Amino acid sequence: MTELRELTDAATAADPRAGLRAVRALGRLLEHLERTQVDRARAAGWSWQEIADVLGVSRQAVHKKHARR
Repeated sequence: MTELRELTDAATAADPRAGLRAVRALGRLLEHLERTQVDRARAAGWSWQEIADVLGVSRQAVHKKHARR
């Protein structure tokens, strides 16, 4: 939790270099969390449409992004 707090602080820092690095790191974390949860939803029998609805994207978008793995 401390690392997340540090990233959040850095993302809002006055130093653009620190802020941009934190934004990049948070983006990687977000992608990892999304992959993990999509995998869990699919393993639980969720349809692509159900996942898309929760993520607020189209079925096609979520399928294109995650179906190949």
